[in-house]
Amino acid sequence: MKKRILYVEDDPNLAFATKDNLEQYDYEVVHATDGAEALDFFGKEHFDICVLDIMLPRMDGFTLAEKIRASDSQVPILFLSARSMQDDKIKGLKLGADDYITKPFSIEELKLRIDVFLRRSKADSILVVKPGSKQIGKYVFDFQKLTLTLDGKSQSLTFREAEVLKFMAERTDQVIRRDELLKAIWGDDDYFMGRSLDVFISRLRKYLSGDPDIRIDNVHGVGFRMRW
Repeated sequence: MKKRILYVEDDPNLAFATKDNLEQYDYEVVHATDGAEALDFFGKEHFDICVLDIMLPRMDGFTLAEKIRASDSQVPILFLSARSMQDDKIKGLKLGADDYITKPFSIEELKLRIDVFLRRSKADSILVVKPGSKQIGKYVFDFQKLTLTLDGKSQSLTFREAEVLKFMAERTDQVIRRDELLKAIWGDDDYFMGRSLDVFISRLRKYLSGDPDIRIDNVHGVGFRMRW
């Protein structure tokens, strides 16, 4: 079956060209012209990834992402916007987005980002991850289900959050270099060299706060160390 993309863009010319090109790569693209229309589509249909502009009529992309994430913690969300301020990128990631591409962009770059999410969130995770769950302190971490469970209560993770947690949990008590973590999760994309990675670390600290023995420490000038 074709992978389905919810694409939200109010510029008709850009939307037409982007949708047409993505469909040439055999994606099914559902285009919405504003945030409210997109949220209505999302509530009625299944999508494998959401590609959202930020400056939208009726409901901006940040609000839309927040509402999507509230109802689905796992669908990848990719922001696509002319707004290039670092604070905007951080805000988007804090709302639960997984990636951010600044306009102007190439279709090849967009396709590459989409492919990475769809490949990792489906077949690759099944091939690479061993069956079963991992104990992290008092939590049970299930990578395949993207959940953290404590005392019977589960916290859903985005795929990016789960990837970062898995990488760190497999290296307990080791100092993990920032560039090593970035390379393993995001490949050659150096966008996450800034504060953006710290957003993901902060999210994980919050999710794991129910066990005070679990720590993700900053190692100044180097990276991080997870221990429990």
